[in-house]
Amino acid sequence: MDLRTTYLGLQLSHPLVSGASPLVNELDTVRELEDAGAAAITMHSIFEEQITREQVSTFMNTESHGQSSAEALSYFPSRDAFRLGPDEYLEHLRKVKEAVSVPVIGSLNGYTLGGWLEYAKLIEEAGADALELNVFSLGSNPDESAEEIEGQTVQMVAEVRKVVRIPLAVKLAPFYTSFAHFAGRVDQAGADGLVLFNRFYQPEIDTEELQVRRRINLSTSAELSLRLVWLAILSPRLKASLAVTGGVHTVDDAVQSIMAGAHAVQMVSALLKRGPSYLATLRNELSLWLEEHEYDSLAQMRGSMNLRTCPDPQVYSRANYMLLLQSWGHP
Repeated sequence: MDLRTTYLGLQLSHPLVSGASPLVNELDTVRELEDAGAAAITMHSIFEEQITREQVSTFMNTESHGQSSAEALSYFPSRDAFRLGPDEYLEHLRKVKEAVSVPVIGSLNGYTLGGWLEYAKLIEEAGADALELNVFSLGSNPDESAEEIEGQTVQMVAEVRKVVRIPLAVKLAPFYTSFAHFAGRVDQAGADGLVLFNRFYQPEIDTEELQVRRRINLSTSAELSLRLVWLAILSPRLKASLAVTGGVHTVDDAVQSIMAGAHAVQMVSALLKRGPSYLATLRNELSLWLEEHEYDSLAQMRGSMNLRTCPDPQVYSRANYMLLLQSWGHP
């Protein structure tokens, strides 16, 4: 079965990609991902805060400025909070690239304009085949408008596009007032692909200890529906390729994503739960599914159920909401 796909201009043997995760921390695990058949491997992110902290630290140690204080560094997370610093990240990226033959995608995570964006060029020089710019702003500042947040993100994409020649994907959260319009702006700013969607890990309140606790909740297939809606809406409209991330755990999840328009399917939680070898299982199941349903290739299936081609376009509109509410009956 022909499972080939093109994502960010990269020719992949199939759409199943290892998404940004701790799985790349150890080279042995990276090799396991390749052995299991990962079509590409995405590095975990280097964060704006890490790079900015390093830049501030370097300035304070090399420049004479009597009015400055070490307190400036307290506004950033400590080095110990991250496994790798900026320089170590680049070195690890080089090692990952040397360890595998599949494309390696670097990941840069931030939310403001600034000198940290120049790090994108260093990721390219370290050997990355593509770059994933992970943009997430909580929008908690009441003095900052939606227009300002969106405009800043578009500028970030344009700035990175200027300094790198490798393909550029932009990983977005779904929390935008007019996501279709905003996605179009990101596309026009030079993104080669969009990754839908970033997952924001919300804290929990311990009502007994009266503390706010950090907690990681891995995704489930229940999270896929939101991604499917926007894949289906955007896939007929954008030049950029599309990847889904968050909620893909089974072959049915992968098939739905591709039918909605995804060129690539990023997996993280499923691999953290089941191990890298699960990629091989899912790839075999995908090939068998296509054969059983009489498809000649993955390309034949991709986008077959998006907004333009599905039998009932209303399922991707407000009408679906109204009809579903009317259809509820007591068990």
